[in-house]
Amino acid sequence: MFIVTITYTQPIEAIEARTVEHRAWLDQHVASGLIIAAGPMVPRTGGILVVRSGSTKEELEALLKADPFQVHGLADYTVTEFKAGKLNPALAEFA
Repeated sequence: MFIVTITYTQPIEAIEARTVEHRAWLDQHVASGLIIAAGPMVPRTGGILVVRSGSTKEELEALLKADPFQVHGLADYTVTEFKAGKLNPALAEFA
């Protein structure tokens, strides 16, 4: 599994101008089952994605380049891969 940390690098007004596009991009990957959870940090300085296993870190990083926040240079992305040693049974299919 992966945790993607998105850190905004531009003012919130620039982020908000692209949020509809970003959410549409997220929607397609949530619908495909790739993204398990996504949402903004509190306070809103970036966001978090929880991504299922099944691809390599490099493949995920390549896919993230299509996120409008990254396309328009609004955020930095950090991808952390981890192996869930403990997992709620409801999430077993995502590991």
